[in-house]
Amino acid sequence: MKPLVLVYRKCSTCQKALKWLDENKIVYEERAIREENPTVEELRQWHRKSGLPLKRFFNTSGNLYKELQLKDKLADMTEEEQLKLLATDGMLVKRPLLVTEDYVCPGFKEENWKSHI
Repeated sequence: MKPLVLVYRKCSTCQKALKWLDENKIVYEERAIREENPTVEELRQWHRKSGLPLKRFFNTSGNLYKELQLKDKLADMTEEEQLKLLATDGMLVKRPLLVTEDYVCPGFKEENWKSHI
């Protein structure tokens, strides 16, 4: 399975991640996170596979996160409510999001990606 990378092309971190993938000649599938946001089921599977807290999947520095005042609301939401909210808009999801057969990583850290691709 080719790694799937969900990106927002205007995001500088996403650009950096794609450049790194290209420079390292890694074949991947790119998906525009804004136009084709993840589904609840995809997010549920990726969250389980990642082993990370669900909060790590939120783009906490994004405008929409701030507008919805999620910093104060997430703690009172169930996991299912959080998954459904994430699925409503790709801009709520931390990006880039790397998905491989056995690894999921929100955000780009070269050392993490290098050891799992």
